[in-house]
Amino acid sequence: MRANKICLLIFVNLLFLTSFNSYSKEIKNKQDFPITETTQIFNPVFGKKGIVVTQEEIASRVGAQILSQGGNAVDAAVAVGYALAVTLPKAGNIGGGGFMLIWLNKQKKSIVINYRETAPKKAYKDMFLNKDLSVNGDIVDKSYKSVGVPGTVYGLNMALKKYGTMSLSKVMQPSIDLAKKGFKISHPLYKSLVKDKDLLLTSDESVKIFFDENKKPKFIGNLLVQSDLAKTLELISKQGTKAFYEGAIADKIVKDMEVNGGLITKEDLKNYKAEEMEPIIGTYRGYQILSVPPPSSGGVTLIEMLNILENFNMKEISLNSAKYYHIVTEIMNYAYYDRNTQLGDPNFVKNPIEQLISKSYARKIFEKMNKDYHTPSNEIQTNGLKIEANQNGNTTHFSVIDKDGNMVSNTYTLNFLFGNGKVVKGTGILLNNEMGDFTIKVGAANSFGLIQGEANSIEPSKRPLSSMTPTLVLNEKNEPLLATGAPGGSRIITQIFNFLVGYIDYNLNIATSLSRSRTHSQLWPDEIYYEEGLSEDTIEKLKSMGHKLNQSRPFGSIQAAEQKIQNEIYFGASDPRSEGDAAIGVFEK
Repeated sequence: MRANKICLLIFVNLLFLTSFNSYSKEIKNKQDFPITETTQIFNPVFGKKGIVVTQEEIASRVGAQILSQGGNAVDAAVAVGYALAVTLPKAGNIGGGGFMLIWLNKQKKSIVINYRETAPKKAYKDMFLNKDLSVNGDIVDKSYKSVGVPGTVYGLNMALKKYGTMSLSKVMQPSIDLAKKGFKISHPLYKSLVKDKDLLLTSDESVKIFFDENKKPKFIGNLLVQSDLAKTLELISKQGTKAFYEGAIADKIVKDMEVNGGLITKEDLKNYKAEEMEPIIGTYRGYQILSVPPPSSGGVTLIEMLNILENFNMKEISLNSAKYYHIVTEIMNYAYYDRNTQLGDPNFVKNPIEQLISKSYARKIFEKMNKDYHTPSNEIQTNGLKIEANQNGNTTHFSVIDKDGNMVSNTYTLNFLFGNGKVVKGTGILLNNEMGDFTIKVGAANSFGLIQGEANSIEPSKRPLSSMTPTLVLNEKNEPLLATGAPGGSRIITQIFNFLVGYIDYNLNIATSLSRSRTHSQLWPDEIYYEEGLSEDTIEKLKSMGHKLNQSRPFGSIQAAEQKIQNEIYFGASDPRSEGDAAIGVFEK
């Protein structure tokens, strides 16, 4: 697999050089053309009229096609969102929810579309506890009771109607064609089916779509046709949002819930609304950082971490040194304590956002931080049960920048790989298991190992706290620069934090910054997760500073789009950790 990645990178570099040579005549008088740095191992993909970066190549090409046809970044993003529901079923979805962050360059305006799922009206605080008050993990993760009211269709359609330029039928046609005519199963898609075979086998509808007559995952190269999903997408295309929330699709969802013990009713679907919100805005070393507010914890936690780090002179700290990892880890732990205990759905709880993202609050944390030795987690959080659970969340992110500098950063999810594994009969819709993102029991870890508080407890119509962190960066002139984000459950926020630090503080290009080894810490468990790549000397030095380390499999998948020269030069980089990711440059229109 590593050899395949190297070959892919060589091929991408050759494509870049070919594109550059063909373009060089047009820009020979521009001394500031950003030739890819020869001192950095990884190079981004080049685009002349925009860039689309996703976790799946077919979907990236769908977005690039929309841009080449004259669509804006929102048009392309919505087309990608629907395409991923077909080609990346482990995370792309119309049965889940998420957040879209938009920058409209002409108006110098930023908008968040919050289409996070909501708890059904029948949901209640202790619904996932056994009689002995222990957490019933199987019900949380795999049952119909785990399903939150989906928000993706509402959110994508709302974004297109308010900020796109194309019709819904136009941007949805590629996804309809992909579902109806089928596409060849790729190696990464096959791998995901094998990985979650047991979960998918719990649903006859899932088996019908993804498995052969012997109940084995359909193999690489076979055509994956999703006829029911095609019909569902066609209904949405023709009838709009109401088709999903009030029409025939809603009837099928509710019937499936009734048959299988789910909680979602026709009233829940009819009453669902996405919300337009103001982004969380911070600054870091002169750059403006825009991200999403609660019910996502991503923006607040990211800005808090950057604010604390801004007090350090990073020119004196070598990247990837033990000192570097110590500092960022301590910052993560303090910020995750605030994330876990103080944030929740703003329609239900008061979030102390102004305090948490203030420079003065960050300075106080900086001053009490031990710069040379690890502060144990039980000295930061002094009460509550601390246990570890798995990190199997699966989300997907895509980033788009168009020729006019409009940007979209979108993260959406089913929560786990394939959500709860269940497909609604007759619709092709995979269901989420987002109810597990609530605080199931105060003091007990959720499926991402996060210890959360009362602010995120289950209540009817409430949205669960999220770690999704779609992020935009503006330069010192308030010009669009970067759109980025990632999947990865509770590790999303730290991925984006480390990526931005590499990009801003150490002047790494986007491909190099997202490719370097990652570390993660979230207060509990009291240890650093790290990928292969840390030297033995660094590991031993961190241990001598009081840290416990736990080597992890590679995690996350950052998708970054950059406007290098305003309205002229674009770069994109897709994470090498996950096979099938693709950045596609746009050269026409």
